[in-house]
Amino acid sequence: MNTRHLQAYTLVFIALLGSVILFSHSAPTTTTAPGGAYNDLINLFREFRAFVQPRYIDGVPDYTPLAVAAQKTKLPEFRQRLAAIDPAGWPVSERVDYELVRAEMKGLDFELRILRPWARIPTFYAVLQTSEPDVPRREGPEIPSVLNLWTYRFPLDDRGKADIRAKLAAVPGVLAQAKANLAEGTKDLWLMGIRQKDEEAADLAGLAARLRKTDPDLVPLVDRARTAVDGFRGWLQRKLPQLTGTSGIGVAEFDWYQRNVHLVPYSWAEQVSLVQREYDRAMAFLKLEEHRNRLLPPLAPPATDDELARRARVEVAYFMDFLRTRDIFTVPDYMRLAEEPGHLVPAERRDFFTQVQYHDFLPLLCHSLHWLEKQREAHNTHPVRGVPLLYNIWDSRAEGAATAFEETMLQAGLFDGNPRARELVYILLAFRAVRAMCDLKLHSGEWTLEEAVRYAVAATPRGWCRHDSPTIWGDLALYLAQPGYGTSYVIGKIQFERLMADRTVQLGEKFTLKAFLDDLFARGLIPTSLLRWEMTGLDGEVRELLK
Repeated sequence: MNTRHLQAYTLVFIALLGSVILFSHSAPTTTTAPGGAYNDLINLFREFRAFVQPRYIDGVPDYTPLAVAAQKTKLPEFRQRLAAIDPAGWPVSERVDYELVRAEMKGLDFELRILRPWARIPTFYAVLQTSEPDVPRREGPEIPSVLNLWTYRFPLDDRGKADIRAKLAAVPGVLAQAKANLAEGTKDLWLMGIRQKDEEAADLAGLAARLRKTDPDLVPLVDRARTAVDGFRGWLQRKLPQLTGTSGIGVAEFDWYQRNVHLVPYSWAEQVSLVQREYDRAMAFLKLEEHRNRLLPPLAPPATDDELARRARVEVAYFMDFLRTRDIFTVPDYMRLAEEPGHLVPAERRDFFTQVQYHDFLPLLCHSLHWLEKQREAHNTHPVRGVPLLYNIWDSRAEGAATAFEETMLQAGLFDGNPRARELVYILLAFRAVRAMCDLKLHSGEWTLEEAVRYAVAATPRGWCRHDSPTIWGDLALYLAQPGYGTSYVIGKIQFERLMADRTVQLGEKFTLKAFLDDLFARGLIPTSLLRWEMTGLDGEVRELLK
């Protein structure tokens, strides 16, 4: 989910408690395979994770052509060492870990060969982020020196002040390197870089105003960073009219990436069909729900900040109580969702997710499964799965499960007391299918960014996607930079439902939703195809992927 979405439903910000109450990650186990081979895998994984980190020169991560070439030269050695480890006799859970490590190595290979964010994607050079992502890592490629303001408490302590000072001081150098590295004329991606720098300039102005009251000595550094951001934006704007390059990666590379890195068992063409089917179903079911509810009063947005806050408190409490009392999944005591939604956004500025939230909080509370999973994963100490996978390899699992959970809770009865809220679930699904189709058609080269936005505006129910929507422009920027992220909501949902069906067939009357979800959650945020192998023993999908 794009970080700008968080402005639309701030009520789901994480509030982790200080007490440590461990959730049982009962599977997978980490027994040592004969000969210590599994430990060899863990050691290699840790070495690889250190290897992918860039070196820093005066606080600036080095993505120059020389540094990239050095990584290209050394990567085959890591892949050869992995190939020398034979996992054939290991337990399935450890073989899954082996495939996770291999997927990450293939992810770096793809980044070096095809994606090349340092040379193609201006948004890679982000300098400031104001909100926490609701998924394991920031969605899409991003330079590691970014200043994540949400990680600091204000007023700053000495450590925080020193850290912010160093990151701000590096901004001019980061953007100077960006100008030298961005050698490919990916026009739509450059357009999104301009939008990003507009937002960063405004955020830096806000940071300067904040620091002027508590840490005025940092303000000159903020001002220099903002000057560098404005200069970089101007450079992008001057170059933009000369650019003619496409931003999508093409169908063949999309297929390779999905199959080899994200371990998604559906090709581009199959995903087009599946996404269209989900869109058609969502629109049909929306109309059926509207017909069913036609005699009920329509949902109305809150009129005041007080009413907004009251709704948030009531519905968060109801949602968490529903999870606990209806045997949906185990809810440890540390799990919390914040209840403060912020100030009421004026009607003319309400974007898609704000519209949904203001009509009823519950559908997006279902998607806030993300935040509950982040709290659970904070206690995950597994050597491979306890750290977020690189290259958004977790996307089909994280976004797919959160999307599936919306309709799962509809069927479980969450909206029985307010049937009109069921309509919002299908509006959400339709919008996710719309964005997924944009992802697919942008990378095939069939649509430009402007054409994709026009499609989204026309296809989204109730006119809730405006042409000037920050949500749709931000989402499409992400999908161009991170192929397949837009499809992961819908395709991951389909994979989730298939896995649930598999377990239903295997267990028959013994199947329970709570046991299924607890088992799923205990295995970490890994591709659903691997979860299917591990949870069901059905390995046909994985064997086909690994050919």
